[in-house]
Amino acid sequence: MLDQIHWLAAVTVLGVLEQAYFFLQVIYARRLFGISPPKISGPPEFERIFRAQVNSSEYFPIFLALLWQAGLFFHQGSAAALGLLYLYARYCYFMGYKASSSERLAPIYFSAGVLWILIAVSVLGILHFFLSHYVGLNVLQLLTA
Repeated sequence: MLDQIHWLAAVTVLGVLEQAYFFLQVIYARRLFGISPPKISGPPEFERIFRAQVNSSEYFPIFLALLWQAGLFFHQGSAAALGLLYLYARYCYFMGYKASSSERLAPIYFSAGVLWILIAVSVLGILHFFLSHYVGLNVLQLLTA
């Protein structure tokens, strides 16, 4: 069983570490700009870092759910590769947003595209599972015949 999920688990841990890095960046920015919790406003430099972290945190559960669904129902390697692309895009988003609000756009569009691909492969994998297990229709076998 573990050989079927080890790549998904590795990407999940990398994602958690990335989230921790983003959290630490907010802590450092709070110290740098003298902004104590629960305040969330301050200089634009702080607000961009804070928003980048919050935005990334908001999408993280969606990413995890899609990563695991795609990996379990479609293909572990493909899902893990897409997961790595997503994490890289999110890192670029964070760093771009930290520098300037306009530099966040290309990475956010790319990461959204990766999420849409994960949705598509998840749906395909789940659909294939339902059709083969409950209807007895193996779509892959029909396509290769």
